[in-house]
Amino acid sequence: MKEIITIQVGQGGIYNYQLNSTQPLFIEIKQSYLYHINISNVDFLDEIFVLVLQVGNACWELFCLEHQIQSNGQVINQQVIEKDDKLRTFFSESDHQKLVPRSLLVDLEPTLIDQVKTGKFKEMFSLEQFVSGKEGTANNFGRGHYSYGKEYVDICLERIRKLADNCSSIQGFMMFNSVGGGTGSGLGTLLLEKLSVDYCKKSRLCINIHPSQETSVSMVEPYNSIFATQSQLEYTDVCITMDNQAIYDICKNKLNIETPKYSNLNRIIAQVISSITCSMRFDGGLFTDLTEFQTRLIPYPQLKFLICSYAPIISRQNIDNVQLSTDEISKLALDTANMMAKCDPRQMEYFSCSILFRGDNIPRDVSHSIYELKKQQTIRFVDWCPSGFQVGVDYRDIYTLPEEDLYNNQRSACAIANTTAMSQFFSNLCQKFDLMFAKRAFVDQFVKEGMEEAQFVEAREILANLQNDYQEACVGIFENDQEENTTL
Repeated sequence: MKEIITIQVGQGGIYNYQLNSTQPLFIEIKQSYLYHINISNVDFLDEIFVLVLQVGNACWELFCLEHQIQSNGQVINQQVIEKDDKLRTFFSESDHQKLVPRSLLVDLEPTLIDQVKTGKFKEMFSLEQFVSGKEGTANNFGRGHYSYGKEYVDICLERIRKLADNCSSIQGFMMFNSVGGGTGSGLGTLLLEKLSVDYCKKSRLCINIHPSQETSVSMVEPYNSIFATQSQLEYTDVCITMDNQAIYDICKNKLNIETPKYSNLNRIIAQVISSITCSMRFDGGLFTDLTEFQTRLIPYPQLKFLICSYAPIISRQNIDNVQLSTDEISKLALDTANMMAKCDPRQMEYFSCSILFRGDNIPRDVSHSIYELKKQQTIRFVDWCPSGFQVGVDYRDIYTLPEEDLYNNQRSACAIANTTAMSQFFSNLCQKFDLMFAKRAFVDQFVKEGMEEAQFVEAREILANLQNDYQEACVGIFENDQEENTTL
């Protein structure tokens, strides 16, 4: 059995703030999105309700539902442990026959970790799986990476070592983090850097959440995102890229939620991660371990940033929904409206694409749907990789959480792709960075934490090169450059 250790950098819980109308408010919320809310002169509010359900916790809640595990770690059906050996990929078994997630939860703000300790799954985790500080990182990459966060790296590595020692054959690490905040971007990438040295032969997969204008409450998120992407380019093997704006639009347009909350966004992400890891947790044929993401989807080490989508996304309130066919779901899985990142692959080309079907899908219908996609030229592959299409089928039932807005369809499809459209994504990110850096806005706050202004210039150049790599790969220039460098 090859186990996977998950690392959740940035935590959250459920908060209910009661305020007088005359009280000023400063709330710092840490989660996988890592936001600050800074409100002064709140003379129009009597109450503010802040609901935050961290991405990683939403995943564990869904995993437990799928594997019939109670919130205290006890298995509803004991035969599940005896028959399902792949369950131990993400869970370890304690002396009391309790299943414990192979996970480390890290946050530099102690209050929010305490919320997890007293929450619904408080009995499932052990105290050694929590690492918290005494104060936050103020949404500053430098503070999380170079100054305050650096004090907690050794503690995190020691806890990770204990989790690794409890594995028979660890295959790698999966990290949930936001690249818009100080803890997720700064401390998260610092941990990845250390893991690349201590566990150099193990795979490192990151699930990144990028900020958006709709949910942004910090001006320096573009800085943090650029610095985090620079580090991940060097210290990760695979990066699955999502952004709040795309998921926010999905909740608003597909689920008819007028004002989506973070909990709505997180549950969509949890469904995607559940589909991606399904073959690792159950018997499956595609992506049974982390290394397959590299061998199947990443043609060159630099082009490691993947996008994903999920279908169908239908509101639970639409009770008149009919069950969609496999052909319909296949088309929806490649629809731009269902993409978890703001880019349009239809205007670009694919290096590789995998569609993971789940639920009541007949192999004949799956083959026909793929045939139709190729026939209609729904997606275009680069000339040097014309056969980059892969399909995985899992017949496990699909679960949704009781309070979830997503309609529980009998079948679903999750697409994971490597496409030149990522150049659009990085172009938008760099544009936001340039607007602020041209005025040197907030740069002094990063310099105070031990960074230099030259690092901003270097990070921007690296992102520009990455963007060019994706663009040039479309016409094969990048491939020729690789061959020339190898010859030299």
